[in-house]
Parts: sequence; structure tokens; C-alpha cells
Amino acid sequence: MSLLGFGALYQLADQLPRPLPVVAAGGADRTVLEAMSLAHRRGWIDPILTGSLPEMQALAKGLDIDVTEFRLIDTDDPAAAAVAEVKAGRARMLMKGQIATPSLMKAVLNRDAGLRTDRCICQVVLMEIARDSRRFLLADTGITIQPTLEQKADILRSLVHVANALRDGLGNEPPRIGIMSATEKTTDSMSDTLEAAELARLNSVGEIKDCVVQGPLSFDLAYASDAGEKKRIEGTVVGAADGMLFPNLLAANLTVKAIMYTADCRFGGVLCGTACPVVFMSRADSTETRLNSLAFTLRMLTARDDVARKPPDVSDLASRSQGTNHELP
Repeated sequence: MSLLGFGALYQLADQLPRPLPVVAAGGADRTVLEAMSLAHRRGWIDPILTGSLPEMQALAKGLDIDVTEFRLIDTDDPAAAAVAEVKAGRARMLMKGQIATPSLMKAVLNRDAGLRTDRCICQVVLMEIARDSRRFLLADTGITIQPTLEQKADILRSLVHVANALRDGLGNEPPRIGIMSATEKTTDSMSDTLEAAELARLNSVGEIKDCVVQGPLSFDLAYASDAGEKKRIEGTVVGAADGMLFPNLLAANLTVKAIMYTADCRFGGVLCGTACPVVFMSRADSTETRLNSLAFTLRMLTARDDVARKPPDVSDLASRSQGTNHELP
């Protein structure tokens, strides 16, 4: 299958029938204010910001950003305040702003007032490589340090869900998911290869549905078809992975950052497994990356709730999804 790129996601967001209320936890940050302002001007969102009111107002004034149509919430606990807005129905989506991940996750995971579900929470990144006209998903790049086999199966489920939300409408083939490792061979000395093979087996017998799973696969095999030819490795996923499930946070985070800082690429991230989609990237990210992540997460929300005005000509949008380089944790 083929995934929509960021150009298409921007077009889809532009076609929303009305702006959606989005709350940013930690609004006293240049990139947060700029991204929220740009998204507001495009008609995507009605911004809500939590944090120190004097700091947010002073920063907005210094950046010449008009926040008169924003709702600013003065609080010493921006994460809890932002989550409360979602729980109360005053915001449809949460955005990670200038706040540390542990602080945000403490509020998200609060048993009584948070956004936790029975799902494994994970970060899914959409990566778009201009040189190769390739778009693919990576998980879990931000949350679960050392996932169990059961958690990996649930993260895989999130990858499939995201891939289907980003489907460009051409054909109905299932998402192709590579289970990543340092080698394509199973070995007792690398337990992740054994779990990769087990996930592939569960897919082959129908216990993991609606996708094609192959693993273990090294990154080159999942990404480039010529690597499969050279190594004489075949399979539906070889050179064509729509999603990559990594063995642990270390592998996923290092991989995604290496691509981000060395390749001509665009990317954005979303938190899955929560009661609502969460725009989730790094505090070090650029305004462009935050806007990418907003467009990406809005697509996840509208695909789930069917609030988009009408189905666009996604084949035309896909043809316009190549664009300038924009900029995760």
C-alpha cells in the first residue's frame, strides 16, 4: 500500500469543515505558539494553551503573535490542566508542548483523571524521505522502553491502525509491517529475533490480522528492495515496509533521530493507545515539525470520527505530497 505524505495531510486538514479545539500542555514556547498560530490561521484548530499566563503572553507579544482568539489557561501544572480540558470535552486533541515527557505521561496515565486505556501507549512516527519517494511508519520511538511480546503485538496493532488511516486510497492491500532487528536470522543470543519470528508466525496463522508481517528484518531489508536482492532474501515486506516495529525504545529512537538529522526528510509523530490522539514530538523540534505532527494527528482523529467534510481525491493529494523539507525527540 502507499501512505499519504505531509503535503496531502496538510490538504486534508485544510478541508476540515470547522477548526477543532486542541490543547497544548506547556504553551510558553516559540515553536508551540508559532505552530498553533499557523494551524489556527489555516482553519485547522482553535488553540488552547496551558502554562504560566504571564510567560505565554510575554512570549507571544515578543513574537508578534496575536493570541486574542486563543484560550490561555494559567496553571502551575500544564500537563494536568491540558488533560482536564480533553476529559471535559473542551478539547478534542492534546499536544505535547514545552514539557518533559515524564510530566506529560504522569497526567496522561493518571487512573482517575488521565487518558489511559487498556492499550499499550506508543509513539508512531511518519517518515517521508524525499530522495526515494518513500513514506513509512516507525514505532515505538518514544514511550515503551523494553516491550514484551504482548506489548509488541499491541504496538503492531497501532501501526496497522495508523497505516490504514493514512492509506492513499489506491488499492486495498494490507499494510506491510517489518519486525526490526540487527539481523534477518533468528538466534538464541538475540531474543528479539525470536519474538520477531513469533509475531510473523502469529500473523501467518491469523492471530494477528489485517496486515502482512515479516521478521526479523534488518533496516536495509525493510527499506530497500536491492538489499533483498543482494542478500537473496524474499518476501512481501522486503524493500516495501509500510511500518517498522522496533525491538525496543533504544533501537527505535536512535534510528529515527539518525534519519531526522542526516536525511532530506519530513516527519511527525502521534501518540497511540490513549483515549484521544496526542500530538507527540520533542521539545527540541522545529515549528515545521510541530505543524507536521498536528496535520498527522488531525488525520488520525478525523479518520476515527469521520468529521472530514467529504472524501477528497486522495490520489491527487498523494501526487502533491512531495514538498520542501520540514523537521522528533
